[in-house]
Amino acid sequence: QGQLVESGGGLVQPGGSLRLSCATSGFILDYYAIGWFRQAPGKEREGVSCLTSSDGSTYFIDTVKGRFTISIDNAKKTMYLDMNNVKPEDTAVYYCVTANFFSEQPSGYNYWGQGTQVTVSS
Repeated sequence: QGQLVESGGGLVQPGGSLRLSCATSGFILDYYAIGWFRQAPGKEREGVSCLTSSDGSTYFIDTVKGRFTISIDNAKKTMYLDMNNVKPEDTAVYYCVTANFFSEQPSGYNYWGQGTQVTVSS
């Protein structure tokens, strides 16, 4: 049974940086998509970023392009989301997700982590 465990959330000031980590275990996938969704209070979950193993391509929602980067350390089986120049609107619970194929919709992912809170505030 695969598991995803996020860490690295917390309180950060606007303009600051934060690194989220997603440790994976129990997955044996030749091809996969792995990424992050977030959910702010009163809002629907939205896909933030995703990386596909087949060609290393990445996806970013428009509001984070140029500020966030996604990467994976295969040896450590850990994925990272580096958040730079964060804004108050980045405040949300961030979830690590994975599936066999990329999707922009939450329903496309059958494995979810427990979530980690990111709060951007001065």
